[in-house]
Amino acid sequence: MKQISELEPRIVWEIFEQITRVPRPSKKESKIQAFIETFANRNGLEHRRDAKGNIVVVRPASSGREGEPALILQSHMDMVCEKDAGVGIDFENDPIPAYVDGEWVRAKGTTLGADCGIGMALQMAVLVDKELRCPKIEALFTVDEEQGLTGAMNLGEGMLTGNRMINLDSEDEGEIFIGCAGGIDTIATMAYVPEAAPSSAEYKYFTVQVSCLHGGHSGDDIEKGFANSNKVLNRILWNLAKDHGLRVCRFDGGNLRNAIPREAEAIVAMPVSRVAAAGQAFRELADEIVAEYKHTETSMKIVLEAAAEVPATVLPTDAQRRLLDVLYAVPHGVMAMSFAMPGLVETSTNLASVKMPEEGKIVITTSQRSSVESAKRDIADRVAVVFSLAGAEVKHTDGYPGWAPNPDSPLVQLSAGIYKELFGVEPKIKAIHAGLECGLFLTRYPHLDIISTGPTLRGVHSPAERVEIASVGKVWTYLKRLVEQA
Repeated sequence: MKQISELEPRIVWEIFEQITRVPRPSKKESKIQAFIETFANRNGLEHRRDAKGNIVVVRPASSGREGEPALILQSHMDMVCEKDAGVGIDFENDPIPAYVDGEWVRAKGTTLGADCGIGMALQMAVLVDKELRCPKIEALFTVDEEQGLTGAMNLGEGMLTGNRMINLDSEDEGEIFIGCAGGIDTIATMAYVPEAAPSSAEYKYFTVQVSCLHGGHSGDDIEKGFANSNKVLNRILWNLAKDHGLRVCRFDGGNLRNAIPREAEAIVAMPVSRVAAAGQAFRELADEIVAEYKHTETSMKIVLEAAAEVPATVLPTDAQRRLLDVLYAVPHGVMAMSFAMPGLVETSTNLASVKMPEEGKIVITTSQRSSVESAKRDIADRVAVVFSLAGAEVKHTDGYPGWAPNPDSPLVQLSAGIYKELFGVEPKIKAIHAGLECGLFLTRYPHLDIISTGPTLRGVHSPAERVEIASVGKVWTYLKRLVEQA
């Protein structure tokens, strides 16, 4: 089997393979920071780090280009850490099990981290490619993009001097992105007083599991019709509670605010007298749901089995009703499509996770996105009202701004012309529903002219994540020409 470091362009893939060996969960980027700084020192490059941990590595201008403004290349250090059930990996200490699979590079049962590791590799290759004749390069690596954009929000004063930026966090080769959605999280906390679990003589205890869903990025994949494991599990519990007296002991679904949840599990109690009827109802409902998603979720599993242990407590009936009702009622998915850019999702919301971190507490995390600031606030308020009606305490995060498209900017025109010159076709000029850091950079540096580009990635934020090998070669060819002509 071919090794990643043997792929072409080798200068990019060798760096990417090294990056896959460095643990880099969001908010725990110390090892990848050390890797970047060691890389800079080894290659004799100036670098600086701000108080938040963002790093800029500088390549001096080539001879004759010293008087030109710096060109900024940007990616983020952290990665989404998701894995299939049963996969043993410690994301804080273990390397990513990356490998070549035909035309793609992927990982065995985990996220690959090509978002945004391949962007980092492209940046670093520009920093050290001796054949390039380019202006001064400022390569910005930000922290914590995936779980809060706190690196971009808190970029230190004086970190950048350039007036043009190429963001390398996009996922479709042949497309140049010039705008993105803004986002905000809405978090609900529900309190309850636990009740002692009924005796095993009166109730039987079961585990209900929803698994093997596609998941994916809550921006890029929200319109693709993938199932939400929290919604599927809750639908089953709501029906069995209504018709068969089910009691909920535990509910645990989803993990990350920006990933469509792939797995969810509940521990429940069922009256002995209703076990047979409830089992039949479960099978019928599970079959219905699988049939509904037959076109988008071909591997969905919905399982009911005896619980390994009898829990000590259950939710009181009122708290259970409020929880199941609110999870049923709170919206998930696409709320509106854009009229300004046909085919673009304008507004969406993601029911990301339902957790019971301690007895008496339920935390529900949702994430809203929109390319229209007022619509972003509106959907966040709508979600908050639904939670409030269920008696939850609701908080919004600060959120982050969108990035308004400017198709007439000099950098957009230059990048589009270079792409057509190289490959004989016009690139697609697009906006993206996912959140990028570009809008935040514009709040600090409003003069920036920005585009976003990158190779083809699929399945990001899930263990299906992969990067297309051929697209990396095309982007490298394109990026080199763009850097030299910018």
